[in-house]
Amino acid sequence: MTDRSGHIVDTLVTAFDDLMAADPAAFRTKFRKMAADPFAFYRGSACLFYDDVARREDPWVDERTARVWIQGDLHAENFGTYMDGDGVLVFDVNDFDEAYLGHWTWDVTRFAASLCLLGWRKALSDRSLSELVERYCRSYLAQVRHFADRDDDAFSLRLDTTEGPVHQVLQTARTRTRVGLLDAVTETEGFDRILRAGPGVRTLDDDEKAAVTAAFEAYVATIPESRRHRGVAYTVKDVAGRSGVGIGSAGLPTYTVLVEGLNQALDNDIVVSMKQGNVAAPSRVVTDERVASAFRHHGHRTAVSQRALQAHADPMLGWTELDGVGFVVAEVSPYEADLDWSELTEPDEIAPVVADLGRATAKIHCVADADADHALVDFRVEEAVAARTAGAEDAFVEWVVEFAHDYARTVRTDHALFVEAFRSGRIPGVSSA
Repeated sequence: MTDRSGHIVDTLVTAFDDLMAADPAAFRTKFRKMAADPFAFYRGSACLFYDDVARREDPWVDERTARVWIQGDLHAENFGTYMDGDGVLVFDVNDFDEAYLGHWTWDVTRFAASLCLLGWRKALSDRSLSELVERYCRSYLAQVRHFADRDDDAFSLRLDTTEGPVHQVLQTARTRTRVGLLDAVTETEGFDRILRAGPGVRTLDDDEKAAVTAAFEAYVATIPESRRHRGVAYTVKDVAGRSGVGIGSAGLPTYTVLVEGLNQALDNDIVVSMKQGNVAAPSRVVTDERVASAFRHHGHRTAVSQRALQAHADPMLGWTELDGVGFVVAEVSPYEADLDWSELTEPDEIAPVVADLGRATAKIHCVADADADHALVDFRVEEAVAARTAGAEDAFVEWVVEFAHDYARTVRTDHALFVEAFRSGRIPGVSSA
């Protein structure tokens, strides 16, 4: 095994050893999905990315801009729609499992490298990829300057501010309904709804169901008072277990909770996810004790981070504990829709999309929710980033473009090394047989 192959294996094992031991089958599935292509490997190996970038010089950060709320796993497929707390459909970052505090450049460079990997899969030329990364970076910087110059945090990608593919995704989300989601995951029993049995759904015994229900009831107190519903809203109607879904959630215990909603009408029931918080990949390289000590557990960290990154966050967002382990709690929204990158094939189709994603990235860095905890980032991020890049925008863009190409090549090589290590049985505790 080469030094780099050994490093890949060691980094993955160190990051996931507890979860791998608890559910090796889930990690065999995760690793097989990661083996599909370099982009899939990149999505599942954020821990390796941070181990690498933490060793690189970063000329674009100082004491302030090295301590910014970041999404932590920003790649091209981590954007989609949600209904914000004001009832507005927004296209934005939609995954906060890896959110933490760190260099603002880490989100930008992680996305840029993902764009090169995605474009390589589409056989785009290096020149086209450079132009797309540049478009993303300049859009990001322009939006940061807008926030810094105008003290205006009202920006978001909405039905009235978008066009093209992003607008189409928002229109798709608009056609979805709460009843449609409820019909997909519940069924009626007598005169009430219960969660529907199906693949990946686990029936709980009485003791586990009681423990989950108690944890859910404790979670309600973590919702800001201004966001908390009244009356019957949080009455638990049914609970089921689920296996962690997606490449990033392998092995993480998850529960689905069906609650009454704003009233007792069956079409207003709400489906809630209660998922064990994972160790955020950036936290493995950020050594600032002020940051680590700010969180009770990773469920708390996920919810607090999302409030810091997502303006008008989900009013159901909160956290709880189950058997001493932190869980993040949020509504399973019926209004989620993802951008279909398979339909975007030519650079001129992709360019306006990455410009929108650059603006969205700037927004998460600069615009916090009203209920966010500002103690850790007690300065205006837009002013700090604008000051750091002032007069050097071209140099910054060139730096990101170079990184994106270099790291995409590294990932393609790493992917091949990972596949060979996995299929040869060299990842301890997870046999590929």
